Amino acid sequence: MTATHQLKTAVTSLAYVGRALFLASLLPSPQKEDLNSSDSFMDVVAISLSNALLGMDANDPPKTLATMQLIGSIFSNLIVVGDNEDAPLFLQNLALSEWLDEFFCRLFSLLQHLEPTNVMNDGVQTSITSGTFLVEDTPYYFCMLEVLLGKLSKPLFNQVLKKISRFVNSNILPGATAEVGLLCCACVHSNPEDSAANLIKPLLQSVTSSLQGTPTYEFGREDSSSSTKATLSPALEIAIEYHLKVLAIAISYAGPQLLHHKDELKEAIASAFRAPSWKVNGAGDHVLRSLLGSLVLYYPIEQYKSLPEKDGASILEEWGCSKNENNSSLPKWHIPGKEELSFANELLVYHFQAALDDLLEICQTKVHVDAGNEKELLKVTLLRIYSSLQGVMSCLPEMRPSLRSTSITDQDYNFFLIAGAVGSPVGNSEMRERAAQQVHVACRYLLKERTDDSILLILIIRIIHALANYGSLEYEDWLNHIQAWKLESASIIEPPCNFITSSHALGKRRPRWALIDKAYMHNTWRSSQSSYHKFRADTSLAPSEHMVPLMDDLLELSLHNYETVRSHAARSLAKMFKRWPPFIAKSVLIMTQYLSNKKTSEHVVLGSCAVLSMKTVLGHMTTDATSLSSFVTGLLASSHHESLKAQKAITELFVKYNIHFSGISRGFFKNSENLGDAAGFEDFVSKITSLSFDATSMHWRYNLMENRVLLLLILSYRNCSSVSEKLLSQTAGHFLRNLRSQLPQSRMLAISALNSLLQGAPYKVNSQELRHPIVNGRENMNSSIGILGEILEEENFFNETLNCLSHVHIISDNDSFASKGSHGASSFQSVTDKAITFFYFDFSASWPRTPNWMSSVGGHTFYSSFAKIFKRLAQECGTPVLHAIQNALEEFSGSKERAKQSVAAEALAGILHSDIDGLPEAWDSWITFQLEKLIIAPAVESIPEWAACVRYAVTGKGKYGTRVPLLRQRILDCLARDLPQTVTSNVMAKRYSFLSVALVEISPQRMPAEELEFLEKLLAELLDNMSHSSAQVREAIGVTLSILCSNLRLSTTYYSKDPKRGEDNVMIKSLQTEDWAKLLTERASESAINIQNSSQLESMETLSDLYENGLKNNESKTDIRRMEMVVIFLLFFLVKPPSNFLIMD
Repeated sequence: MTATHQLKTAVTSLAYVGRALFLASLLPSPQKEDLNSSDSFMDVVAISLSNALLGMDANDPPKTLATMQLIGSIFSNLIVVGDNEDAPLFLQNLALSEWLDEFFCRLFSLLQHLEPTNVMNDGVQTSITSGTFLVEDTPYYFCMLEVLLGKLSKPLFNQVLKKISRFVNSNILPGATAEVGLLCCACVHSNPEDSAANLIKPLLQSVTSSLQGTPTYEFGREDSSSSTKATLSPALEIAIEYHLKVLAIAISYAGPQLLHHKDELKEAIASAFRAPSWKVNGAGDHVLRSLLGSLVLYYPIEQYKSLPEKDGASILEEWGCSKNENNSSLPKWHIPGKEELSFANELLVYHFQAALDDLLEICQTKVHVDAGNEKELLKVTLLRIYSSLQGVMSCLPEMRPSLRSTSITDQDYNFFLIAGAVGSPVGNSEMRERAAQQVHVACRYLLKERTDDSILLILIIRIIHALANYGSLEYEDWLNHIQAWKLESASIIEPPCNFITSSHALGKRRPRWALIDKAYMHNTWRSSQSSYHKFRADTSLAPSEHMVPLMDDLLELSLHNYETVRSHAARSLAKMFKRWPPFIAKSVLIMTQYLSNKKTSEHVVLGSCAVLSMKTVLGHMTTDATSLSSFVTGLLASSHHESLKAQKAITELFVKYNIHFSGISRGFFKNSENLGDAAGFEDFVSKITSLSFDATSMHWRYNLMENRVLLLLILSYRNCSSVSEKLLSQTAGHFLRNLRSQLPQSRMLAISALNSLLQGAPYKVNSQELRHPIVNGRENMNSSIGILGEILEEENFFNETLNCLSHVHIISDNDSFASKGSHGASSFQSVTDKAITFFYFDFSASWPRTPNWMSSVGGHTFYSSFAKIFKRLAQECGTPVLHAIQNALEEFSGSKERAKQSVAAEALAGILHSDIDGLPEAWDSWITFQLEKLIIAPAVESIPEWAACVRYAVTGKGKYGTRVPLLRQRILDCLARDLPQTVTSNVMAKRYSFLSVALVEISPQRMPAEELEFLEKLLAELLDNMSHSSAQVREAIGVTLSILCSNLRLSTTYYSKDPKRGEDNVMIKSLQTEDWAKLLTERASESAINIQNSSQLESMETLSDLYENGLKNNESKTDIRRMEMVVIFLLFFLVKPPSNFLIMD
């Protein structure tokens, strides 16, 4: 037995190769070598079709869908299918008539056993789909039916139609409503005349007969004699709903055939709306909508019928390419005739205009005393209006826009942007405008009298959306249809390159029906865009005076106390904003006033945040200064709301504002009057700064918001010449003070802000001064360092700053590994708080530049962003920073707390890498002694942080990291100095670890002579200490030696490619001989031979005894230790990236 997943894969594979099998069998091909190959290929197709009948199983959806994909693939290749003598041999052998009988028997059985996957509800509008896997997952079911029925010959189609008619008219399957409807729709689309008589007419008779004699409501009137509410029996309700929904789907492409059943359709729809059942009312809505669309819309007909071949010799359909012009394959379209348009207008008068009159009468005169009856009539009336609008879509002309320019008249104006129409026009613009007026009145009535009835409010929202958002209904249809395109099967695609028949195309080939389907959907998209963008494309236009009240209604509905009402209104409002952007400014002012008002209810705050968080609204704020000012002020003044839901919504709004903030245009604050009440950009920034100074009386989130907004504004506008340097300095000083904030999140934002604001240019030494120092060149520089200098001179500034920053470093109790991205964030924060906490800028280049692959110095809590602050601060303010930070560095570097040592390492790294005037003098006076003290310190817990400090200090500068820092050579010389004889092995291993990380950052291709000399001296030291008595030291030596040797090899390689650089350098010539490699090899060989010759090392046991008991033979000890170091050296350069360059030769 074949497993289910294997069967599905096998069937799908056959569907994919179906086109290739037909091409190889039915067309002459130069590739054929076996004359019997075509028959064998066709046998595969026949067997596949026969076995496909077994794949129809309601309990196995994947297999069933794969089977339908296979059937659709096979029949898409054929022009026509019939039981005649001209049919292919495999079809004659298949006995197609019997196969069709068996296929539809199995299909009917499948439909009878389907179960919906979702729960039906009695909400605003009942769904027409059943929710089964045939219609919810893929489009294969309907496509297969359309292809199969469209390809059948006339006798076979009549045979199948009778079978389908008997099944539809004798079964009620509420669990497969959509599936049965699509089956009928495929029949009608293939042969409207016969299908209308066999399917549509019986369904109509069934509906009208079922509704005869049942209780009814009269539109707009109440039967005063009835004391109890009339209802339908459950069984009758289910049957009527089922037949109406099947009928709605079946008539989608019936077109002029519906004129023969004009009276029956009108009666069925009217009876459905009069029925005392919301489910039946909803089903009548579907019928009215589908009927109007079938009458007035453009859609392809005979889409699935193939065009016969010119010579008639082949039954294989020639697939086409959309990039080729082929007039013979142009589709036929349904163009509404006069009778169809007349019928549509008649339906609009009865179900649209009359319903609007009934609605106005209910809202103005309140003729209904019984609130329950009034609600039911309001629901049905609104449903009739909405169904009519959905049926005609943009065929009902749009409301006439208002003209801003008085020089243009209505007769002279003619807007054209994109050509496209979804159908023939019905009605006129006055009809839509009148509807807008009456719907506005109804909306005000519902908000006042029935504000708790969500069903009525959602219906009115949908009507407003259909009236005001012209073209949106077509766009939704197109959007839903392209989701099916994404699932387009490879079984109906022929690649451009066809090596079977040696016929190639410009693009993918598809069946004719697929090309027509794409053209149909493209026309739908064009019709949705034809007038949607007119207000954005033409500034002389404004919305109709009848459309503006509807937009105000949507704005009010988006603040409703029911979440479902708010969400529906917000979705419609978002599309309205895109269509008419100037309405955003008005909405922002209203919403932000609600945020800042202390008396605003919770649901109003939630609705305001939902509207303000729209991407369109956030984008508008980057172009309108008044909206931005109002938004920021309202957002920062909303801390008085005590509701948790309100505060969560405000926080999420702020996070979205950060995500979508893309900067401000250059002319944003060019005219200070744009800010309205504010005097200008500087006053606006000063106002935000003053708010954020009061950090003790506000929640930490609002303090973070204010500082964040300030940073966004400054970063967006700092390059503008109109912004003064004083303002930028004040802002930088503000964030510098925040480094001492008691709020962890504000400290982290201050770090991010200073890394972005501090440019570090004034006191930075350039590349020319590195080579030719100018002694007196900066003596005349202004000694005043402004606001930043005043802050630095505050008492205990650096002590307090370093102490606060040390709280950010979290070090685990069981190990020293800390997440570099955590930055002290609490694991007990909510998801919203984490979103606002973790959102920081990080525009700096990643550090380290070189791969971080040395485990011996990993696991540090060294944050390069912290080090960059001190570097930029020193470059911005000069030597006063060096004097002010000295005592704090000495205190924190000697602390017993690792967190304080971590922040001291970051500060020292930034200072050493700053390359400012006075840094060499500070090095000579106190920094060198501080570094020496750190090297010989016995503490080992903070070694990773201080190693990272050394690595950062010697990191190359410039875009590619090749420029040598000012103090690199002095730092290397300090590390290379001999240690006192009394130091422990831990200290020696620490020194070599520092040297190894420093060597990693050296660029071998541009190594100056001083660094080459340093490497030569260090190489001699390492080779001499290969047999050190401490295993820890030997491991560190092995790692350092591996990195050093790889640098030497790379350096000599680069110099050999550039002879001019190495001719005059004696040291380079000596290194090119690679005496170190010979010496290392000879010592390793000599030690290996000595160990093998030693009688005391015959086994591994004697080797362990050698260490436990000790031997007097010092030479043997030296050989063993040297070999251990060599093994470490070999392992390291074989595994680690830089060192493996040693094995290239």
